[in-house]
Amino acid sequence: MTRPSPLFAFLIYACAFIVGGVLMGFEMLGSRYLFPYFGGGIGTWASLISTVLCALAIGYFAGSAIVARHPSQRSIAAAILIAAAYLAFVPGTADPVMSKILDAIGDGASPTLLASTALLLVPLTLLGTFSPIAVSLLTRSADDAGRVAGLVYGVSTIGNVVGTLVTTFMLIPTIGSRNITYIFAVTLAACAGVLFLHPPRRIS
Repeated sequence: MTRPSPLFAFLIYACAFIVGGVLMGFEMLGSRYLFPYFGGGIGTWASLISTVLCALAIGYFAGSAIVARHPSQRSIAAAILIAAAYLAFVPGTADPVMSKILDAIGDGASPTLLASTALLLVPLTLLGTFSPIAVSLLTRSADDAGRVAGLVYGVSTIGNVVGTLVTTFMLIPTIGSRNITYIFAVTLAACAGVLFLHPPRRIS
């Protein structure tokens, strides 16, 4: 397999950082959406964290399946774009959904987990497909696999940290959860657009 161009590699690593930041930033926003209905206690956070981990696990499995069939950056661009569209609908639909769950099931572990799932599972699963495909797109040979995987997941994790801290300490106090969600949606859409526009690189 030919070496990916420096520009292509930069775009993939930049998107890994952005996707990682949005992923954890939206987890932090999840607590703000759930708090008025289910509180901010340890049960809420356990539901959020469990949902995020399940979403990532499903995304990693799905990403590995996509690698075997449609291994191009347009596959991850499509997943990112759908996640962006989902986030764009969250501010207008979160309150009715949370209220309906609370009215139908009440408070407790099950409704809190259901609310977390409704809020986070779909977009974070889609974003979770990014890393396995990115690793495949950047890997030239088996000897490269470990190094590339470490770089992709390392950059993504740095994005996780930045997304968590910036969302919690800068964005939430200044512009509010709903506006941040729209910003995340636009950011992901821009990331997907860049990947769509770049000439496709497929795995042979």
